[in-house]
Amino acid sequence: MTSGSSAGGGGGNSGGSSGSTASEQPLGIGEVAARTGLSVHALRFYEREGLLVGPVRRSSGGRRQYAAVDVEWLLICVKLRESGMPLADLKRFAALVRQGPGNEAERLRLLDAHRLRVDAQIRALEECRSVITWKVGVYAEHLARGAAGGLWDPTAT
Repeated sequence: MTSGSSAGGGGGNSGGSSGSTASEQPLGIGEVAARTGLSVHALRFYEREGLLVGPVRRSSGGRRQYAAVDVEWLLICVKLRESGMPLADLKRFAALVRQGPGNEAERLRLLDAHRLRVDAQIRALEECRSVITWKVGVYAEHLARGAAGGLWDPTAT
């Protein structure tokens, strides 16, 4: 996705099916699931919870029809959720994007707060990795020497 993509609400079309072009082929729910990695059930949940930025069109037979911009938006949502954004914050972000221009500062505050949480998670994981790396070294050293002495042994008394 390019940095100029509008699906994130950064300019141009605010996202959603209403921004699709007439020449664009609608996508079925199965194809959107495959493109986003979300299950069909999750896509229905996202729609029910108001996480999409535009209404999902329906065919004359009632089948959901998504546009490419819906997929772009969903890919952003997937990354926000994978990185731990609370559902309430994602709902708020989607609502702000749906409202259109004029609330970009609030969108920025929401995204920046999430980025700070992610940064803190990364620092905590790096600390964990450091401990694990140290412990791997301890075990590797003991195995190279052929001795388990000095390693924790809960059966030793």
